Amino acid sequence: MATDHGAHRHQHHQQPHASEADHPLAAKVLTVSDGVVAGTREDRSGEALGETLAAAGYEVVERRVVADGVDTVAEALTEMSAGFEGLIVSTGGTGFTERDLTPEGTRAVIEREAPGLAEAMRLVNPLGRLSRGVAGIIGSTIVLNTPGSTKGCVECFEAVADVLPHALALLAGERLH
Repeated sequence: MATDHGAHRHQHHQQPHASEADHPLAAKVLTVSDGVVAGTREDRSGEALGETLAAAGYEVVERRVVADGVDTVAEALTEMSAGFEGLIVSTGGTGFTERDLTPEGTRAVIEREAPGLAEAMRLVNPLGRLSRGVAGIIGSTIVLNTPGSTKGCVECFEAVADVLPHALALLAGERLH
């Protein structure tokens, strides 16, 4: 009898985690690239992120492209996060060139940083040490900056994909602990 009670208690303890699956996972992709905006480059990284997010169970509800720059990134993130509960993954603008200003635009609008996510993304590849990307929260939205390379943006998302549903559920107000 005590064994059954213990199993029941364990099952009850796990119940809040099951509700994470009840929330649809929504995502948006922001490509930051002067070349894509100008039509001289194809948005391969935005496409790769969209496919990777969909394969991970996210419904990609918006894809947007903006030119590099603090203001363009900040405006796009503000608009994309308004009333949105989900994940925004940016690709591009995280490197060392003078036009790589995605982290600065992101910092201008996030309410709180999530440094553990950014650190985990940087660790997936030696070139990650060259990424200045940040991660943070705007309301009920998690924002991740990833590199503009197709391989880099996918690797960075995959580095944190396992914890994102839990983090999004917490932002949605669920108490999972």
